[in-house]
Amino acid sequence: MTEYLHESVFTWGATPLKFGAGAADEIGWDLAQLGAERVLVVTDPAIAASGVAQRVVDAAKSAGLVVDLYDQVHVEPTDRSVRAAVEYASQSTWDAFVGVGGGSSIDTAKAINLLTTYPADLYDYVNAPIGGGKAPDGPLKPLLAVPTSAGTGSETTPVCIMDLLEHKVKSGISHPRLRPTTAVIDPLLTLSMPPEVTAASGMDVLCHALESYTAKPFHSFPRHSADTRVAYCGSNPISDAWAEHAMRLLARSFRKAVLNGGDLEARTDMMLAATFAGMGFGNAGVHIPHACAYPIAGQVQEYRPANYPQDEALVPHGESVSLTAPAALRYTFPADPQRHLHAAEMLAPAEIPDVPPRDRLPAVLSELMRDIGTPNGIGAVGFGESDIPELVAGTVKQQRLLATAPRGVGEDDLAAIFRDSIRNW
Repeated sequence: MTEYLHESVFTWGATPLKFGAGAADEIGWDLAQLGAERVLVVTDPAIAASGVAQRVVDAAKSAGLVVDLYDQVHVEPTDRSVRAAVEYASQSTWDAFVGVGGGSSIDTAKAINLLTTYPADLYDYVNAPIGGGKAPDGPLKPLLAVPTSAGTGSETTPVCIMDLLEHKVKSGISHPRLRPTTAVIDPLLTLSMPPEVTAASGMDVLCHALESYTAKPFHSFPRHSADTRVAYCGSNPISDAWAEHAMRLLARSFRKAVLNGGDLEARTDMMLAATFAGMGFGNAGVHIPHACAYPIAGQVQEYRPANYPQDEALVPHGESVSLTAPAALRYTFPADPQRHLHAAEMLAPAEIPDVPPRDRLPAVLSELMRDIGTPNGIGAVGFGESDIPELVAGTVKQQRLLATAPRGVGEDDLAAIFRDSIRNW
């Protein structure tokens, strides 16, 4: 057998999809085909209040299934809220789970599935170095993901993310068995999404596409054995294709979806873009902006965005990812200038800003963020120069993500990225 010093194999997997207006109404049939009889639907209070979750419950009941609804998912889940959801789910036995909502609900449903199927302490499964990085002992139960926002791509990915309160940082659990069994994607469920939520979730889609597209190539990693290959294998030809599709859809419809939430064509494009970007980053991985986002979300003190829960400070995940993206992608530019320039051309095909090549993609991002009302850097959500050491310390813990960066990044580099992100324009 030929010996290779570097990886010569990449893996790519994706969740089977059912996509289109009205797809959610067929979920009872979908669950019945999986042999489910007792189903737990998982959602958050806002989605429950909107009636969307009940629509899914009713569709499941119409197929003769026994269905319960857990509607206390925490927006931006925490280790505490995940444990509470698992405790609730553990009181009964379920054949299948359905996550209805944004990434918060779908990720919580993934954690419920894992921890009720193979009980252990939550931190046994959390990614190293914070947790033990334990792999599931076997297959999980069927999980259907029904996204109500065009954002996280959680319906196609093998990860679930949460705030780890004691550590003041986000991390999560990553394993191919967490990938949902089926994604039921219905653009009609997103029509009532407020503009602020549309903007934040859309920036998450964009960063998924950009980070997977600019990630370290799969063949640049040391050789893996069959049993050590990870969910995030680096950029590869198949993930690249999905990321490119996502960026072109975002260029066409992102601003429209924020400015006119009732535009079904734009909403459909955004749901497709979220799905495509998820199919890209769920295999290639993400890197510096996501790594920086986790301590931003974990350490925020006062910021309360419009149209999100106001009972505590939070930076929505899509916002937290976007705040350092211009500076981070300026930093990674030397690793593959042509790829960064091509991304800028896909996002702004009509006009490329008259700036040096290294600044073109950051300039395209900054202009988009201004147009859709994204906060102007980490300063706009309450961070300043004095906070940078703690932000860097939190980012360094995200080695699983930083390992996918196309250019090596140390603490001084991260400090410079945060410093350049206090204001983005």
